[in-house]
Amino acid sequence: MLLAYRWVLATLPFLVFVLASSGDRASNFQNCVSACYGDRCHPQTTLSRGLRLTRWTCTDDCKYQCMHMLTDIAIREGSKIHQYYGKWPFWRLFGMQEPASVAFSLWNMYYHIQGWRQLRSKIPSDHPMRSYYLTCAIVSVNAWLWSAVFHTRDLPNTEKLDYFSAALVILYSLYHTVLRLFNQYPTRSREDGRIQRTPIYLLWSSICTVAYLAHVTYLSILPRFDYSYNMAFNLTVGFTHNLLWLLYSLPVSLPLIRRFPFKSKTYRPSYASEVAVFVALTTAATALELLDFPPWGRIIDAHALWHLSTAPITKFWYDFLIKDSLDDGWREPKR
Repeated sequence: MLLAYRWVLATLPFLVFVLASSGDRASNFQNCVSACYGDRCHPQTTLSRGLRLTRWTCTDDCKYQCMHMLTDIAIREGSKIHQYYGKWPFWRLFGMQEPASVAFSLWNMYYHIQGWRQLRSKIPSDHPMRSYYLTCAIVSVNAWLWSAVFHTRDLPNTEKLDYFSAALVILYSLYHTVLRLFNQYPTRSREDGRIQRTPIYLLWSSICTVAYLAHVTYLSILPRFDYSYNMAFNLTVGFTHNLLWLLYSLPVSLPLIRRFPFKSKTYRPSYASEVAVFVALTTAATALELLDFPPWGRIIDAHALWHLSTAPITKFWYDFLIKDSLDDGWREPKR
């Protein structure tokens, strides 16, 4: 659920600046890069091992050096700090372009790994949603891994892997949310033990599969990545997902959904309000994305702070899923 906000909001500042950053368009930057290239970039030029491993070229290194040289001048003169190629100037570390965001992405990944372990150990093996929650946790781990890779080096392939992995998390989250809230997950027949799948389940599974494949195919075949469409897709899916979960937290007086298969619509567990709290916390955290500012010490910016804030909220969400999965509403009454 949390990733539904992460990649929607993360696209917004990038969408604004990717086509025209004032720093890289400035003549002093372009002249600096040209001079650096002429002086340093020869066949015998060798970069450090860390830069080579993270696929920096001599030209990339010239852009990096010129960016920081001009930023130093801007800070001394008290003038505006510019963005370059859609990003603020960050100090790199072992070839990582945004080391703070890399570290915080890995921290989020750690919480999802821990969440997967908790789900696996605490949710009964015969619970109908167990496999879906475990799969979502694995998909989330993959997404945060590629987030770390992308923040290590912003390249066309790492960018696509980051966005495609994120879209998979968002869409799969909506997929299993519909199954959970509308009780459309497969069940086992008491007569012969066979798995029973409803027509709605088959239709919904097909829609989500086709939607994701179409999304990835469309963005892959374009000559230029369509950031506007990608943002609209993630925003629509993510908003729908969060709205559905908010139905779970509605008061007893508004029984719009039947939360559990063996309870009435009016049954509302004591922890139901945690969903609304989670949405509020997530919304507050994502507000950091809108506070786009030059990085503190050229290390931490608003985007890095967003990553920092989301990890503990992730644990909150896994704790809720476990409470929900262990509720008595899943147990069929004895006859």
